[in-house]
Amino acid sequence: MFEMCEAIVMRTVDYGETNKIVTLFTREWGKVAAMARGAKKPSSRLSAVTQPLSYGHYVIRRSRGVGVLHQGELIDSMRALREDLFAAAYAAYIVELTDKSTEEQKRNPYLFELLLQTLQYMSEGRDLEILTFIYEMKMLAVLGIPPVLDRCARCGATEGHFSFSVKEAGFLCHRCEASDPHRFPLSPATARLLRLFFHMDLARLGSISVKESTKAELGAVLSAYYDEYAGLSLKTKRFLQQIGEWKDKLGLDGGKGTSFSL
Repeated sequence: MFEMCEAIVMRTVDYGETNKIVTLFTREWGKVAAMARGAKKPSSRLSAVTQPLSYGHYVIRRSRGVGVLHQGELIDSMRALREDLFAAAYAAYIVELTDKSTEEQKRNPYLFELLLQTLQYMSEGRDLEILTFIYEMKMLAVLGIPPVLDRCARCGATEGHFSFSVKEAGFLCHRCEASDPHRFPLSPATARLLRLFFHMDLARLGSISVKESTKAELGAVLSAYYDEYAGLSLKTKRFLQQIGEWKDKLGLDGGKGTSFSL
């Protein structure tokens, strides 16, 4: 039986001369795979709707394995993401992070909405790095490895100057920081943003300026934490690191302005 779903195209794999196997992240069923017959042909009605990052309504026949994609109707092609190297790299990273962090056919409408809204904000030209940091923070709960951000991970203190300890999986106050010589020093702004990104509703995005030094602290903490606890090997993460080096050399800002509200 064919059923309709709302979905984002996560990835495609060529199958034979003319077919694709499309992995969709759906609002209704979570992640599903479906055969799109003839989708590699430019004249196919499935060609446009199976481009990576495309968002639309799809009619598929589900199965325990690979289903069949019958038709699709685009809501948003996310063309702006595919046409910009930096945007495409960041978008590909959060999609791969989602793909590697979720099981087949496990419904998660919250995560679907988070992914969709993040991609749409990226498509609008919002700050790519900040959106990625927010997404990474929220994915820690999905992965079951949330850090301690509301108190010191050792003594429970809620006041003081905090650093971040990967070993202790969260904040360390100034009284306990000697327990981890490899802790990350944090500015008050970085500590506040780590908490905010974890808890905030993405729909509350407004406008505020974030210093490059603060972004560097956020990126260092998140990269180290994911390396230690997530157990994920992401090709797009390595490419993002290269993109960051190119961005620095070219003097680009990675987006049209940092946007969110405190």
